Amino acid sequence: MDFTFKEEQQQFADALRRWVDKDYGFEARKKIIHSEAGVSQQAWATLVELGMLALPVPEQQGGFDGSAVDMMVVMQELGRGLVVEPYFATVLGAQFLKLAGGQEAALAQVAAGELKLACALGEQQSRHALDDVQTTAVDGRINGRKTVVLHGAQADALIVSARSDGGISLYLVARDAAGVRVTDCRTIDGQRAATVEFDGAPGTLLGAQGAGWPILEAAADYGAALLCAEAMGAMDAIFAATLEYLKTRQQFGAPIGKFQALQHRMADMFIHLEQARSMAMLAAVKAGSSDAEERRRVVSAAKVRVGQAARFVGQQAVQLHGGMGVTDELPAAHYFKRLAMIELTLGDVDHHLERFIAQPGFREAA
Repeated sequence: MDFTFKEEQQQFADALRRWVDKDYGFEARKKIIHSEAGVSQQAWATLVELGMLALPVPEQQGGFDGSAVDMMVVMQELGRGLVVEPYFATVLGAQFLKLAGGQEAALAQVAAGELKLACALGEQQSRHALDDVQTTAVDGRINGRKTVVLHGAQADALIVSARSDGGISLYLVARDAAGVRVTDCRTIDGQRAATVEFDGAPGTLLGAQGAGWPILEAAADYGAALLCAEAMGAMDAIFAATLEYLKTRQQFGAPIGKFQALQHRMADMFIHLEQARSMAMLAAVKAGSSDAEERRRVVSAAKVRVGQAARFVGQQAVQLHGGMGVTDELPAAHYFKRLAMIELTLGDVDHHLERFIAQPGFREAA
């Protein structure tokens, strides 16, 4: 099976990498993180100019109709560059709009970079169970509280899950609508997240009333596959940084990379990295599968394997860097924090392991 990227995909990756290397380096990123906004409008404009926002949008709405595999190429480079812009939140929101249908105008705005989205799905009691929804919607008015909404304060509109007659419904809510209160904060990895409270906020129904769960689950699986790709980019970068450190750090008159015990650690990291890469690729291929059971199995398996690899590779990299590995002065600490947050986003290892085991046929096959 050929796992090489197509020429067009590689061109997207190369363009992103050149921009990150030139304009979004480590020091530039730190300035963005510590700015009041926490994001860069200039960086967002560049992503739009490069066609990254148009990539997942259908051609009819001015996009390139890119698949999850196309998006994998982009997310890997964003992970390698530790980009903190609200790209993931927006393309995940766009996936909700695509699956719900009837949101062509909003999708065209996403493709043009004129509409930033965020997904308000989790609640204080729900942890990783996105079907545990206490936020309510009555006659299109939403009441409740959503937590850890990635880039919620930077978004123009929010995708909100709410309990309504017949089940879970999805709504598109303007961030500045009456009855919406947003409290922004910075997460440990330098990203932005928000607590969003709704007090009778008006929303536009996405899809059918009470039929939002299949859309929510499918979009969340798509998002999990993208996060696996981002984690691969971050792991590639932290592995390369650790290898370079072992080649240059001197002890007892020789580079520490010559010590066999440390070589064994690097070999173990590489094995974890390549196994995770295979699962991330498979998740990207199956993220849009019409077979929901297959999609659930593959995405959960990938989230488990990538999460395990992220933890192992990150921890080993920090240890091999010594005390410097946990300081803000070195990129290793920033990659480690981002990998930790990816593992917790849209379901951690334990959650997806339980989900994988619960799929039909698992116990019979075992």
